[in-house]
Amino acid sequence: MIYDLQKASILKRISAWLLDVILLVILVTGVAALIAELSGFDGYSQQHEAAMKKIEAEYGMRIDTIPEGYYEMTTEELESYQKEYKVAYKAWLEDEQAVKAYSMCQTLILLMISLSILVGYLVMEFIIPLVIGNGQTIGKKVFAIAVTRTNGVKITPVVLFIRTFLGKYTVETMVPLLVILLMLTGSGGIVALVILAALLIAQIALLIATPTNSLIHDKLADTVTVDMTSQMIFATEEDLLNYKKKVAAEKAEHQTY
Repeated sequence: MIYDLQKASILKRISAWLLDVILLVILVTGVAALIAELSGFDGYSQQHEAAMKKIEAEYGMRIDTIPEGYYEMTTEELESYQKEYKVAYKAWLEDEQAVKAYSMCQTLILLMISLSILVGYLVMEFIIPLVIGNGQTIGKKVFAIAVTRTNGVKITPVVLFIRTFLGKYTVETMVPLLVILLMLTGSGGIVALVILAALLIAQIALLIATPTNSLIHDKLADTVTVDMTSQMIFATEEDLLNYKKKVAAEKAEHQTY
């Protein structure tokens, strides 16, 4: 039940979101750079690039990119290219160090993306809101908005965890990113487009159709973004119940029969 709900305006929510995104990107970039340094990513990347240049020098093509004009090739040109590609690819496979470098690059890229974003959300969307209180990120604090349960009761760490890690990190961030990576590697197909479209449609539908103008992370956690300047936030369910009783009693006192 939504009680005494003062929803934050879309303008305030967007403004707070933009500030949070800027800070999140800065943090994520820093964490990714640290992981790259500690894991030796640059070394593997240089090994991979050296192997690709060697293949290109010997066979006149790179096997890690699609050549210019590929989609305009005639059937004969395409068949010739594919034959040459197979020869170059076989030569690359026989270079164990090159294959290892490529494999490590791919693994570390996924690690940097997933772990840096995870740390970013952990700090910006979980730890800081726990410290500030009322689910407020830095952006929300600046624009005087907060996050509560849909009945106006203060959110708990468990609710914040669901909102942040299940909603924002997993469903709204990592799923789209992994789908996009699949599409970039040519292995996503129509399924990838369907998943992206479904997530986008779900977000828009929830924002427009729900009384609280919620997104997926809010629906999963049963939370709502409210305006701190006018919203009454209750510490517990008991406080909410006592307030309702008080309001009902006051109303009864002033009711004429």
